[in-house]
Amino acid sequence: MHASDFRYVLFVIDPWTLQVMIEVAERGSFSAAAEGLSMTQPAVSRQISGLERRLGVSLFRRTPRGVKATAPGEIVVEQARDILARLRALEMRLGAFTNAEAGNLRLSAFSSANTGFMPEVIRRFGIAHPGVTLNLMRDDPAGPWASLKEGHIDLALITAWSLYADVNAAKYDPAAKPLDLDALTAVDLVPLLDEEFQIALPADHALARQRRVRLPDLRSETWIEGGYPDCLGPIPQLATAMGGAPQIGFFCEDWNGKQALVAGGAGIMLVPTLAQHSLRPDVVLRPTIPSLPARRLYAVSLAPPFRLPAVSALLDILTKVSREQAPESTG
Repeated sequence: MHASDFRYVLFVIDPWTLQVMIEVAERGSFSAAAEGLSMTQPAVSRQISGLERRLGVSLFRRTPRGVKATAPGEIVVEQARDILARLRALEMRLGAFTNAEAGNLRLSAFSSANTGFMPEVIRRFGIAHPGVTLNLMRDDPAGPWASLKEGHIDLALITAWSLYADVNAAKYDPAAKPLDLDALTAVDLVPLLDEEFQIALPADHALARQRRVRLPDLRSETWIEGGYPDCLGPIPQLATAMGGAPQIGFFCEDWNGKQALVAGGAGIMLVPTLAQHSLRPDVVLRPTIPSLPARRLYAVSLAPPFRLPAVSALLDILTKVSREQAPESTG
């Protein structure tokens, strides 16, 4: 058979014929395959005979107990299974563009959001849309904007601290330039809730006996810094409220590790709203005087018509969970 003949075969062999081929091979007879496929035995025979003519090889040989695939037939069965599996995968992936009941969604979030907020969102989405697979991805170093536009993720959870042209500069420079949100073409920024901050202290800390902690009283404390955005945020903002820059003695990206450092008396840290219900029993939270500025949480995704239907469904659940977990002072 020439290469041109194989190209022709690709166009004349339909998926149903491949399914009939697999059924005959697995059941070992034309009549059993016909029963399994709700066909007549002659119809199955015609499908196999037609396939043999197109391929130019014999696919089955008769045995006392039915039929058995020949060597070429075994190759066809193996390839047929692979082709049908790929077609099912293709249908599933394309289904994500037409409905919210199939496909795969890739999300990115950050450590404190993953302590309780995102697991609850994922749980509810899985119940409402069991046909859609959710994957929680690591943050892309290129940032959420590039990741979305390049198709690496479908939705990202970010904070207002990300809305700067240079996020690292904004941490230390009060004059850092914010992003022009009107210039963010093809993406949607959906506000979810405003996170409030409290101070995490060891349970036996002297200030833990107070209902509220004055920020100036924390100037001599050692602070535990974390990976962005689970960090101290804009340092000048915190320094102004305290009357001096925080003394950072430890850096830890792991949320549980930060808590362990606090519990062990190594230092103190900031805890945002989304992580305030997942603390160790030997760590206490205290609001501050004055209150620290709130931080807005956003979901960012491609804008319609580029947004997948499943992403719109996920945004609905994110909004509902956000309303439930928002601090009372924000409504």
